[in-house]
Amino acid sequence: MSDLPPSNVQDPNLLPREIIETQSKPNASVIWLHGLGADGHDFTPIVAELKKSSTLNIRFIFPHAPKIPVTINGGAVMPAWYDILSMSIDREIDMPQINLSTQKVQALITNEIVSGIPSERIIVAGFSQGGAVAFQAALTYETKLGGLLAMSTYIATQTSLQITPANEDINTLIQHGTQDPVVPEILGQRSFAFLKEHKIPVQYLTYSMGHSVAAEQINDIDEWLFERLK
Repeated sequence: MSDLPPSNVQDPNLLPREIIETQSKPNASVIWLHGLGADGHDFTPIVAELKKSSTLNIRFIFPHAPKIPVTINGGAVMPAWYDILSMSIDREIDMPQINLSTQKVQALITNEIVSGIPSERIIVAGFSQGGAVAFQAALTYETKLGGLLAMSTYIATQTSLQITPANEDINTLIQHGTQDPVVPEILGQRSFAFLKEHKIPVQYLTYSMGHSVAAEQINDIDEWLFERLK
């Protein structure tokens, strides 16, 4: 038996988080990052909608981003993974902050591995701003992961991103709304093209929606997670 504490113990050195375990002995983990202004509670209700995946032994982890001033929102303090300085199509962001958030998410991944979850059964997911961090965290992690789910998001560090050999073939699902006014679909298309260029196995799905989540999309997530972790 390991002397290490279980993963669901709230280590003060890690991001605070909500945890839902579908079964009593998880053998897989999904680390799911919320968007700007939300928190770790935002996606917890989706677990109950993942009918097939919920039959597996999965630990869902929903971290809370720290509260920081956000420039595009007039400097208001809110949960955010990084500051956004401009809403131009190319998005001017605070690079040190996205790198720090990446490190914190990667610490959660490492914590899951230390607690006994095989790295290839760990999936990183994220919505909007959380998806940008999910891209960065998964693609630069030094150990092979099980998958990457990117929802209504973009690769914020495309010009500097160094994909590690361990995750140069990570199975990736990108989902985007065709009427998204916050993160225009062109950004999702660019992310898809970037991954295709780097020979990463990636699927791109669109939905008739804005910057949100649709029932059809949840069904697709359920199928994708089930195939990765069954």
